[in-house]
Amino acid sequence: MFNPFAEVAESGSADAELVELAKNGDRAALEKLVLRHQAWIYNIAVRMVFRPQDAEEVTQEVLVKVVTKLSTFKGESSFRTWLYRIAANHVLNMKRQWAETRATSFADYGAAIDATPDLDLPDPKSVPVEVPLLVEEAKNGCTMGMLLCLDRKQRLIFTLGEILGASDTVGAEVLEMTADNFRQCLARARRDLHSFMNHQCGLVNKNNPCRCPKKTRGFIELGHVDPRRLLFVSEHVERVRDVARETVREIDDVVERQHAAIFRDHPFLQPQDQISWLRHLLENESTRWALHLN
Repeated sequence: MFNPFAEVAESGSADAELVELAKNGDRAALEKLVLRHQAWIYNIAVRMVFRPQDAEEVTQEVLVKVVTKLSTFKGESSFRTWLYRIAANHVLNMKRQWAETRATSFADYGAAIDATPDLDLPDPKSVPVEVPLLVEEAKNGCTMGMLLCLDRKQRLIFTLGEILGASDTVGAEVLEMTADNFRQCLARARRDLHSFMNHQCGLVNKNNPCRCPKKTRGFIELGHVDPRRLLFVSEHVERVRDVARETVREIDDVVERQHAAIFRDHPFLQPQDQISWLRHLLENESTRWALHLN
């Protein structure tokens, strides 16, 4: 899979060709263009809003903007910059989502984890999926929740720069800031997360008592993990680190890198069948007229 956030985007020439075809009314080219980028937009969205169903809605909203504004793209920037700038502006300015209304400070989040009892893992016969998948779901859900303790801008910058591997230059272009400012904002977000995890999470600091297997059953009993409807894991999962190359940055505290690896080990999620809603949109008479679709 190509990575649109690489310093020199592999998608550049392919995108440019598809954009020109789509602007000339080629519906198949437009579908290909959307399918190239939708999973990346979705993976940004899910880290902004937590629930996959909310992330799918956000992804659709972004892609509707992209499709309907495509005729205004003049090539003054790369298509990557143009598209992800639309995505970034949308997630920074959208209405508050369900998870954000429940978001809290790192202190309160840590207290809630501490209040979750340490219990033995569920009896494998009592749950419909393999127990290791439940532990993975608990880990991913808990660390995804940590992102909600960051404000929106920090969350987006951390997602782009640390998880998806956008360089300072690319991230700065998308967010319309200087590379130095992007780097400084990313460093603050990284420090905030690392400070919390270093004092709370056993994945980062082995001296911390919090362990995913100990909390899994408690998360299930509290309704945070649903064994019948896993949000973040499946039997076969592609990892962010497998599709998004890591960007090398100078970091004073080498230990600080540990927590970033946890987030890059998150699943690279695929949205549900998005082509059906796209085709429904493209059947809309006003959309077809605006895009001169064949």
